[in-house]
Amino acid sequence: MPKMKSNSGALKRFKVKKNGSIKRGSAFRSHILTKKSQKRKRNLRSEKSVDKVDSTRVKRMLCKA
Repeated sequence: MPKMKSNSGALKRFKVKKNGSIKRGSAFRSHILTKKSQKRKRNLRSEKSVDKVDSTRVKRMLCKA
């Protein structure tokens, strides 16, 4: 049986934390930042976690499930 291949795009975007939840970055902060307020950009800086509904799919892409 061959090894499972993980999704290389998912490896770059997600990290599994010790408690099992998956952390991800925020969308909407790569470009066109001049029209966004400072408060909005500051809130986008913080790490977010993947929703429980999607976590099993992401774990499968990372070969963690």
